[in-house]
Amino acid sequence: MLRDRRSVRAVLLSTAIALFVVGCGSDDKDSAATTAAAAATTVASAATDAEPTTAADTAPETTAAVEAATITYLASQNWVLESEKELAAKFEDETGIHVDYQIIPADQYFSVLQTKLEAGGEGIDIFGGQSGKTDIQLQLGVEKNAVPVTDEEWVARMDPLSTEQISLDGVVYGQTIWDTVGGSWVVVYNKQIFADNGIEAPATFDEFAAACQTLSSAGITPIYEPISDGWHHVLWFAELGPAYEAASPGLEDKLNANETKLADDPTMELALTQLNELYSNGCFGEDALSDEFANTEANMASGKYAMTVNRLGLPAQIEEAEPSASADDYGFFLMPLVDNAIWNVNPAAPSKFIYTGSEHIDAAKAYFEFLARPENLQFTLDNEAQFALLNFEGVNAELSAEQQAFVDSHPKQGTVLQTAVDYVNPQWIEIGQDISAMFTGAESPGDVLDAIDGRRDELAQAADDPDWK
Repeated sequence: MLRDRRSVRAVLLSTAIALFVVGCGSDDKDSAATTAAAAATTVASAATDAEPTTAADTAPETTAAVEAATITYLASQNWVLESEKELAAKFEDETGIHVDYQIIPADQYFSVLQTKLEAGGEGIDIFGGQSGKTDIQLQLGVEKNAVPVTDEEWVARMDPLSTEQISLDGVVYGQTIWDTVGGSWVVVYNKQIFADNGIEAPATFDEFAAACQTLSSAGITPIYEPISDGWHHVLWFAELGPAYEAASPGLEDKLNANETKLADDPTMELALTQLNELYSNGCFGEDALSDEFANTEANMASGKYAMTVNRLGLPAQIEEAEPSASADDYGFFLMPLVDNAIWNVNPAAPSKFIYTGSEHIDAAKAYFEFLARPENLQFTLDNEAQFALLNFEGVNAELSAEQQAFVDSHPKQGTVLQTAVDYVNPQWIEIGQDISAMFTGAESPGDVLDAIDGRRDELAQAADDPDWK
């Protein structure tokens, strides 16, 4: 159903309130980087029914006055949306400024970015990164590497929670345009497959494990889990931050003060133990180690898989990719490891930063301004099936009945581990490697937690964190 801005804003505001209560003062993270052989992807124009306004006479004087140039944007795989590429083509028509995308594989991105920045950042005008206070300070070094954008007009329209995660000491260093609410990672399931096998959406791990067994017995792979990308399977552990905090109130503060370790927390060990059980029992299928995230829509539409971890926008993406499928065929429930019953929300997301060494800072600022115009934000939301909402004022959103039902039935929300606890997200890919080693028997759940703790110590020492002195 179509929701007017007031009703959608009410959802966002209620989420914001919950996040401020649960995650006040929290940090965030993510991970990836490139090879020198990474190819540039040139944006191409595409006409759409909801074409954004681009006439030069509607552009601010500052944008129209910027000289034509080519700006290079270094980004991780899956961070540059198709709608952005279309907008970039319109931006070029309006300003003469061409956007040259350098897209890097996710598991390589951050090491490549750091190498380039340490070498002087040659050829970079804009770089991508995950927002979150710890990440932007430790991984991205924004105080040195990013141009402050605090005074840009669009900053006042960005969701305050997103702004907080992209700022240090009151200075805003980047732009986040993402669905930070509807973009939460949950279990998306095929309602017809569940109904045909007499299964209801599980609320506990035992119910979940039983459902997987029933599906396996029926010849259906219970869960599509693309482990080969190196990052997706970490979601099962890190997104359950609210459950860990609920089981041990004050845990996040103690971890951030270096008063306890992840390896000391029994709920985290139980989550990894249950995750390992799912893998060992074949719930992810025989090809999980080689399955790829890019094939999610096709595999879910095929009927060979009953569930996957994804966002509220996945059903629309499946329908868009496979017209024979219907978005109405899918529902949502929370990841039920450790009997989790709290909606995991992350106010941080992929973001853009203007490099301080860029020769085209004004052109990059003009690009940020263009993307954040209300009509172009609306274009982004209307043309990105994965987004149900957007983290800016003035955008009208449409929620399906299933999406609305999920939002309405989960008033209790909490902040994910990688945002609430320092020094977790910067090691995301390494955590993925440890969990993969657990799946293959090379590590135990306790070993995984010990490894995370060890890397947290190293990161904290590198940051001169006083709590680690």
